[in-house]
Amino acid sequence: MSRIIYCHFLKKESEGLDFQLYPGELGKRIYNEISKIAWQEWLKKQTMLINENKFNMMNLEHRKKIETEMVK
Repeated sequence: MSRIIYCHFLKKESEGLDFQLYPGELGKRIYNEISKIAWQEWLKKQTMLINENKFNMMNLEHRKKIETEMVK
């Protein structure tokens, strides 16, 4: 049975994520406030940002920039 949450990105009720995908407090917030649809949209945007900016996810500074974009 799927969880229905109020998605803060879509501004409507939608199916929630099945489990926490991101660690820490931010991960809890994503799990409770972001829907599957919004998360899929974020993954597309994240891929675009990584490719356009030539980010290396092994680089802590690059990961922080991606995380900053995630919480906007």
